[in-house]
Amino acid sequence: MATNWGICGICENLQITKPSVVWCSECDEGLCGDCKKHHVVSKASKNHETVSIAKYKNLPTEVLQISQTCKLHNEKYELFCTKHDCPCCKKCVKSHNDCKGLTDINELIKNVKTSNAFNEIEQTLQEVIENITRLCTNRNENLKSIENKKREIEAAIKQTRINVNHHLDKLQDDLIKELMTVEQREKSKIEKLLTSLNKKEKEIAEVQENFASIKHHASELQTFLTMKDIEKDIIGEEKFIKSIATSDSTNQVNISCQINKSLQQITDSVQKFGEIYVCSDPCDFSIHKRKNKQAQIMVTIPTRDIDNLTLTLQKRINTKLSDVSGCLLLPGDRMVFSSYTDNKLTVLKSDGSKDFEIKNIGPTFDVVFIGDDSIAVTSGNSNQINIIDIKKKSKSKLIKVDSYTGGVVYKKGHLIYCAREKGIQMISLNDETITNVNNTKLSGFSYVTTFGDKLFYTNSNGYVTCCDYHGHILWTFCDKCVMHSPKGVSVDHDGNVYVVGGYTSNVVVISADGQHYRQLLSSEDGLSVPWALHYDTSTNELLVSNTSNKAFLYDVK
Repeated sequence: MATNWGICGICENLQITKPSVVWCSECDEGLCGDCKKHHVVSKASKNHETVSIAKYKNLPTEVLQISQTCKLHNEKYELFCTKHDCPCCKKCVKSHNDCKGLTDINELIKNVKTSNAFNEIEQTLQEVIENITRLCTNRNENLKSIENKKREIEAAIKQTRINVNHHLDKLQDDLIKELMTVEQREKSKIEKLLTSLNKKEKEIAEVQENFASIKHHASELQTFLTMKDIEKDIIGEEKFIKSIATSDSTNQVNISCQINKSLQQITDSVQKFGEIYVCSDPCDFSIHKRKNKQAQIMVTIPTRDIDNLTLTLQKRINTKLSDVSGCLLLPGDRMVFSSYTDNKLTVLKSDGSKDFEIKNIGPTFDVVFIGDDSIAVTSGNSNQINIIDIKKKSKSKLIKVDSYTGGVVYKKGHLIYCAREKGIQMISLNDETITNVNNTKLSGFSYVTTFGDKLFYTNSNGYVTCCDYHGHILWTFCDKCVMHSPKGVSVDHDGNVYVVGGYTSNVVVISADGQHYRQLLSSEDGLSVPWALHYDTSTNELLVSNTSNKAFLYDVK
């Protein structure tokens, strides 16, 4: 704020200190009671609106700090430059001679508080608050659903454990019962044989006793005849014993148990009770919006007209590579190129000489800078994304995904990549959860980029598509006479979309609304089956690479 609103500005100029009672925004100063009387009757100021100091000081701090005079020239603002989005005094106009959008600021602010634009902003703010409230409700409901699902999973885990325990208990009981049955059966066989042997043993012992008595008391004839009878009995008993000894009855019986190998291997093969998965599906939450706003905003954001874009060649680069499918400008003017068939990543210095190469990381398709001296590399024909530490010049991490990975872009801790038949997917680099953005089937050579709340992706069937993060298509560009087989895609800070035409050997820029296009480069500029490009918004440089050997760096104005 240029003036102290607590002190009367007129009196202060007269070196008198009086507290102000009202504030005049037109004069940009406070007025005491006496000066207020003169102010309302003065021809120059009688139409000025004033507000009491008590009410004025309740305005937000950022409003109170807005000066209504030029900070450079200390003169009142009279014009507004829509190109540079700033107010101007008469002296400022000298630095805006080439600006076409200079407008009388008084015309812009006339009846601004009752304008449709003011009302539109007021209603939009209310709309934003309502959407935030609904989003909070939506997220709180998601928290409750997660908590409920957690309880369901805990119950399922415990029930599974109970079921497993019951099943194992039953198997154990069945096996023990079988063990007892087998033991009883074999034991019974041996005991039966022992009973028979014990009986024979008693019979023979009795004969032994009789034989001793015969020896002492029987006659010779009695003894002889008895011996003959006993001899016959002994032969029979020996045959009995031999038959038992040579039969299975005397086999050594052992019992053993072979535990099921599946059970034995549980401790080795079953390392986890289960897996907990996180599935992130697009929310069915929809932003409430009124019909297309009819009011025109007072000052629009300045954008570059694609018809006024000029490209100046800075350098030609000899990549010495074949099948280049991705390129990238790094901070510090280094360049990265990925070779699809050579399965390697090459980093060149700003002068085009080789800095280093990364090999043996599998297929390499597209590349994107993700900060912290790291880049992400997709693989094209495999389900993986490599993270490369460009400072250490080595692979730092391998991320496994559930689809092939093609063109890729980085946004706020997430990688958004083309996933062929699964459309476009987004993975968090923090916890590696995957979200489906849309389900449009893409070719193996599709690329994607982002600007604000929009995504732009190519499909080799000839389409360049703009959609939001819910997958809703906003516009589609397709003109095979202009651009055939679009490949690499990038965007500048105005939302203009730069696309490589692979088979038309050109670069086409499409306006942010998809309504206009213009060819920027062609085969006459050295393009020959170009495949990849990257627009660096920090330097306004455009890197375009042919599939073989040549790349070009342009300054865009």
